[in-house]
Amino acid sequence: MRKLKLQIQMSVDGYIAGQNGEMDWMVWDWDNELKNYVQEIIEPVDCIVLGRKLAQGFIPHWASNPMEEGAEKFNSLKKVVFTQTLDKSIWDNTILAKGDLVEEITNLKNQVGRDIITYGGANFVSSLIRNELIDEFHIFVNPTAIGNGLTVFKEIHKKQNLKFIKATSFSCGIAVLCYELKRY
Repeated sequence: MRKLKLQIQMSVDGYIAGQNGEMDWMVWDWDNELKNYVQEIIEPVDCIVLGRKLAQGFIPHWASNPMEEGAEKFNSLKKVVFTQTLDKSIWDNTILAKGDLVEEITNLKNQVGRDIITYGGANFVSSLIRNELIDEFHIFVNPTAIGNGLTVFKEIHKKQNLKFIKATSFSCGIAVLCYELKRY
C-alpha cells in the first residue's frame, strides 16, 4: 500500500498559518541540507493531494515559475484536488476528487504507484489527520511564535499515537520532526 506523507510548516506554538492565512512568518532561506531533506521526502512520490484552497495558489505558482528549484518535479507529478465547488480542473496534470475523503484517499493508497504527499491547507489536513489517513508526518518547525492562527490538530476526536522517527535541525533555524502514525 502507498503511504500518504504530510510535509507542513508550523510555528513553534503549533500554528500553520495566521488567523487570516498569513504565512509571512515562515523561514524560506533554506540551506542545501534542508533542500536535500525535502528532495528525499518527495523523491519516492508520484502524486500530490491538495485541498482546493491551497491548490489555487500552489499549482499556479509552480506552473508560472518553471525555473524555480523543484518546479519541474511539482509540475510533472499527478495532482488530485479535493473540492466540492469546482466542476472541472483548470490545471494541467490535475484531477478533481469530489467523493468521500476517506474512500478517495483509501482508493489512491490502494492503487499501484509510489508514495503520495500533501501540503495542506488547514481544514484539508485536519480532515486527513482526524480520519487517520496520514502515514508519515514531516513537521517543519519554524523558529517563530505567532500567538494564534490555524492549526491542524484541534479537530481530532480521539488520541492518535505517533511513532517518533527522527528530528533534524538546520542552520536556518528550522527543525524537522518526523513521525509515523501508530496503527494497532
